[in-house]
Amino acid sequence: MKLSSFAASVVALSACLFASTAANAQDAQPARGPVKNIVLVHGAWVDGSGWQPVYDILKKDGYHVTLVQEPLTSLEDDVSATRRVLDLQNGPTILVGHSYGGSIITEAGVHPNVVGLVYVAAHAPNVGEDEGALGKGTPSFTAQQAGAIEKTGDGYTYLNPADFPKDFAADLPIKQARFEAHAQMLTAAKVFTTPLTAAAWTSKPSWGIVAGDDKIINPDLERWYYARAHSHTTVIPGASHSVYESRPQQVAAVIEDAAQHAQQ
Repeated sequence: MKLSSFAASVVALSACLFASTAANAQDAQPARGPVKNIVLVHGAWVDGSGWQPVYDILKKDGYHVTLVQEPLTSLEDDVSATRRVLDLQNGPTILVGHSYGGSIITEAGVHPNVVGLVYVAAHAPNVGEDEGALGKGTPSFTAQQAGAIEKTGDGYTYLNPADFPKDFAADLPIKQARFEAHAQMLTAAKVFTTPLTAAAWTSKPSWGIVAGDDKIINPDLERWYYARAHSHTTVIPGASHSVYESRPQQVAAVIEDAAQHAQQ
């Protein structure tokens, strides 16, 4: 009888330990269902303030939204700035990048909190590729325009303020476009020619927005990127490179679609 009682106790204890272990394992799994964390990454020559129209929509719809203000000094620095913000997220996150920001999220997106990527008129190179070389293969209107891209003596680039409104922001109010032309963040030329060491789109779902009248990145290159990545692709006809500012409702809708379906 004593042996039987001991055996019964061992079985009961084992069952409790198994249940506890299973519960802990379940707790350790990432949350399923809609994602509530969104991180927005800006591109070259601008800062994060341009995301405000999209930010306002996402916040109104109940999302926790954070912007990255990367320094634009090197791809490594910009990826590090993005990873710091991702470290602060409290769970599954959708990572969104505009323009050169697409290269940043491609590398930073391997972060474990990231469950989906959204490319907004953005580059999406693979490992070993850089957007500068890919852009030469499918050149944009701006790249073929003499004097549109200027460079400082210490290796930083900017758009000629006279060309900025029509090249970068043709569908924004002219007063706003001119202000942005004179509020540019000078961007290290080397960010465009640094090969990527990781490509999150190869292992995580992605969404892509083609700006139909983009002059900074050739829309055909955007289509090619997204087709290669098997991204859920949305084309916004007539949109400029500033599509995230000029068409915030459509851009926010794509981001929310990613948040709702990335973990399905």
